Amino acid sequence: MSGVSFSPLLFSEKSGQVDPARDFVLLGRERNDIGRPNDWGYPIRAIVKNNVMYLHNFEPSRFPGGDPVTGYLDVDGSPTKTEILNLRRVPDQNKFWQLSFGKRGQEELYDLNTDPDCLVNLVEHPEKKAQAQQLKTELFARLTKQEDPRMSGQGDVFDRYPHANEGTRNFYERYKNGEKMNTGWVSPTDFESDEIVE
Repeated sequence: MSGVSFSPLLFSEKSGQVDPARDFVLLGRERNDIGRPNDWGYPIRAIVKNNVMYLHNFEPSRFPGGDPVTGYLDVDGSPTKTEILNLRRVPDQNKFWQLSFGKRGQEELYDLNTDPDCLVNLVEHPEKKAQAQQLKTELFARLTKQEDPRMSGQGDVFDRYPHANEGTRNFYERYKNGEKMNTGWVSPTDFESDEIVE
């Protein structure tokens, strides 16, 4: 595990940015919940710097909130989730589903000052392309220094790790074959009856 203590920041008498070298945060995700084909995760790496967040989605062909067929298991059941999924099933009413559950492009860029909820992806805006590229370059350089397998083309190693709980391994395939699986944290209406094609 890599890291540097931030206790000097906690005990500092200064306010604002105490250490000029600490001007960014790196974020990463591989796998959270069950239910995608082959037990795959949703790999993301991100950097937040100067109130701008750049994200790189390594597998944009996957659904970030979990697979629709298995009930978007990365998102617990709730009245809000139910309403968003019900709206998606109405023609021309899938805007909120797309924002919440739809597939993402490979790159995302958000201005946290003007868009703290990260609803407007700026990566395709001509005036933001240079900033996105600069953040991507810094992110990838830092990840390479940390020997992140995603940087050396070996990121699929994360997808090959078996789930710790043997009872949920190969969840997607078992569910599709009709096996009764424990999904008590989502609502029965969360499951889509067919594959969603975007």
